[in-house]
Amino acid sequence: MNLKIAVLPGDGIGPEISAQGVDVMSAVCEKFGHDVEYSYALCGAEAIDKTGDPFPDETYRTCLWADAVLFSAVGDPRFDNDPTAKVRPEQGLLAMRKKLGLFANIRPVETFSCLLHMSPLRKDLIEGADFVCIRELTGGMYFGEKHEGDDRAYDTNAYTRAEIERILRVGYAYALRRRKHLTVVDKANVLASSRLWRKVAKEMASQYPDVTTDFMYVDNAAMRMIQDPRFFDVMVTENTFGDILTDEGSVITGSMGLLPSASTGEKTPVFEPIHGSWPQAKGQNIANPLAQILSVAMLLEHFGLIEEGKAVRDAVNASLDAGVRTPEIQVPGGPTYGTREVGAWITDYIRKH
Repeated sequence: MNLKIAVLPGDGIGPEISAQGVDVMSAVCEKFGHDVEYSYALCGAEAIDKTGDPFPDETYRTCLWADAVLFSAVGDPRFDNDPTAKVRPEQGLLAMRKKLGLFANIRPVETFSCLLHMSPLRKDLIEGADFVCIRELTGGMYFGEKHEGDDRAYDTNAYTRAEIERILRVGYAYALRRRKHLTVVDKANVLASSRLWRKVAKEMASQYPDVTTDFMYVDNAAMRMIQDPRFFDVMVTENTFGDILTDEGSVITGSMGLLPSASTGEKTPVFEPIHGSWPQAKGQNIANPLAQILSVAMLLEHFGLIEEGKAVRDAVNASLDAGVRTPEIQVPGGPTYGTREVGAWITDYIRKH
């Protein structure tokens, strides 16, 4: 297979973890006889500094050229600490999602047996937890009508039937491939937009008789994820709720540095770690590259390259079992490995096995 990959390293630790993802991608493609071509593009604060736009037209064209985008992270404290800034790095991420029609964000939450002790939750609660959060990504308050004044502000949480139907179809497709259980998360007791979500979901449930469909208010879902994460198989929800719940889900594993994600829709799919740019760690060689590397596995699997994805996952699991870990997940007294060293170990493992 010939693959064209747009690489958007972004800000902060982005370039460091991006380099490890590219090395792993190259090693897998070489091992399995695939050709891969990369094209690098600007996004986020770096793009603002160089072009004035967090998602320049040239970057958009590069994304359209590609079969997939390997994205890292955006964000910079220069903008976080300036409430008057009219242009922000995160606007580049939102623009990419909107222009590429990336309406479905897929975030798997899976525990690693050797890292259960890292979770703030008890081992008996999280052992075997394995679920997927599917977040609607281009609707809701993030993209609705807005107003911001000195005395009044609002964000409109608007959804259409068509937007709800298409994300539910993604959720059901995943449920059919997994344990056939779909949980629709809303706030239908308060929000009109959520009542439309529930109405549409109830109508669609009859089309998927093999899937058990249930409904849960978002506050209850947040509590249930902590009390009994093994209850969930596939969770589907709107943009704002999904943003919050998926970050909560990441804590179950013990580190946000372990979880990848995919965003799919109308045009080029994007694969990225769920964490941010962590600017405080920039250039220190301490960032965990595993979420970026596992995003490569999701990318490969998206194109039906199942063995290739498994090779990446096997290498990541082997690195964890061997204690080749960045500081935030290393056992007390364990050896010190940096971003580059972990990436190099995994790349070497793939080539040798």
